[in-house]
Amino acid sequence: MPDTLNLHKFEHLSPFQIKDELIKLAQKEAHKSTLPYLNAGRGNPNWIATKAREAFFLLGQFAMTEAQRHRNEPQVGLAGTPQGPGSYGRLKAYCATSQGQSGPPGADTLAAMVDFAVQKFGFTPDDFVLELTDGIVGDHYPIPDRCLEHNEIIVHEYLMWAMCAGHRPDTKFDIYAVEGGTAAMCYIFKALKNQRLLNAGDTIALGTPIFTPYLEMPELEDYALNVVDVSSEEEDNFQLTDADLEQLADPKVKALFLVNPGNPSAVAMSPKVLARLVEFVKTRRPDLIILTDDVYGTFVPNFQSVMGHLPENTIGVYSYSKYFGCTGWRLGTILVAENNIFDKMIAEAPAEVKAKVEARYTTLTPDPSSFKFIDRIVADSRDVALNHTAGLSLPQQVMMTLFSLVEMMDEDKSYQAFCQGILEHRFTELVEGMGIEVPENPLYDRYYGILDFEFWLRKYVGEEVVDWIKENVHPLDISFKLAQDHGIVLLNGSGFDAPNWSARVSFANLDDSAYRQIGRAVRAVAIGYVQAYRASKGLSLHG
Repeated sequence: MPDTLNLHKFEHLSPFQIKDELIKLAQKEAHKSTLPYLNAGRGNPNWIATKAREAFFLLGQFAMTEAQRHRNEPQVGLAGTPQGPGSYGRLKAYCATSQGQSGPPGADTLAAMVDFAVQKFGFTPDDFVLELTDGIVGDHYPIPDRCLEHNEIIVHEYLMWAMCAGHRPDTKFDIYAVEGGTAAMCYIFKALKNQRLLNAGDTIALGTPIFTPYLEMPELEDYALNVVDVSSEEEDNFQLTDADLEQLADPKVKALFLVNPGNPSAVAMSPKVLARLVEFVKTRRPDLIILTDDVYGTFVPNFQSVMGHLPENTIGVYSYSKYFGCTGWRLGTILVAENNIFDKMIAEAPAEVKAKVEARYTTLTPDPSSFKFIDRIVADSRDVALNHTAGLSLPQQVMMTLFSLVEMMDEDKSYQAFCQGILEHRFTELVEGMGIEVPENPLYDRYYGILDFEFWLRKYVGEEVVDWIKENVHPLDISFKLAQDHGIVLLNGSGFDAPNWSARVSFANLDDSAYRQIGRAVRAVAIGYVQAYRASKGLSLHG
């Protein structure tokens, strides 16, 4: 077990780098003992959404027949490209012949979702089917590069449910389909810098605790931003207080970056706090840039995104990865309202700044001043010079379309309820293993959890024990003890700007039975600290 001195060398590492050391220790412990190796450090779910995938793979087979209709050279393995006229009728016939017990799965779903989209959105059937077949074989660059025409309409409607079911705005959003939420972060940081909306030395606020890259990226030389923590604590149910919001009153704070529901707090912003934020921005900081990353919103019923309440100020980020179990697909979106403060800020910039910024896009448009912020994000994501090859790959966009349609067709939201039930059961297993009581919180998505040793020891044992631990135990000792002694990997909470003596657990990526064992291990570590405290005071270990 690394001693306190050795643990200091890990203090400045990302928790995702510390994880590698924890994995080695946990695997070693599991190998020499009867304990299973349990890695609850990553958020990759251990389930997948099947219906859209079944339809996707069947659609691929149909698309090949469409390409071969145009030209077919089987002796060399060459075909033409899918064609539009009559494609809807051919798809319906193909699905009809594929239905039944002996047919491949997905035929019913594929036929139903195409009809659903045609009827709901008024699509021309052949045009929509061509987008699907041409997209799934991936034989063209994305056109439009920002998002395929039908896909954008479908994804927009899905996201209004996923992110704004509790409060749908009247405005429409432009959508950029990107390579997961991580790409969205990179592109947004880059675009804000290139538009001079955020400059080196500017100050941004982070709603902490928060996903680690939001802490690390502003410090890079590329951006060199100053950071103010707008911190939400467990004592406040991880909600922003009036004092927290007051930090945003300073005009030096140019932007507020949020993950909502939180990672790792896993708690959504309450309607009451959201209303206070809306009032604050509208009356005191109408120029405040807001970025909200809402990937976990689907795990909270009737989730309300900041984007739905403050669309003009907000850049929205959403990834399909967690809800549909598709982290390997890299499906994400950036959303910007048609009417927004970003275009206004760009238009009202000083002449010198405006000239420099517009010069970036003179090869793309004869009127750079009218080039929208969302389109600048697209261009900057490919360093402008490669804008003509920008855009998310077409098979990925087709998968995005199918995931969205299947979810919209699920009127009872049975898939959502089942996913939420998985996480709730695992959460209950862990809590019972720890032997604690946690009050019900309808805003808690249960995707992650912060195991705050300081909070729980203060509640169940007392302040003196907490003070002794903070004086004598290195914060990373929690994660290392769990790995060394129990074969369990949990990320250190400090890496997310959560309380130092805490760890993050993912409820998504292990079987249900693992979480009671994790809870017992966490309890054992906590008891070990209490026993060490009592021994240091010459007290009975069982007193």
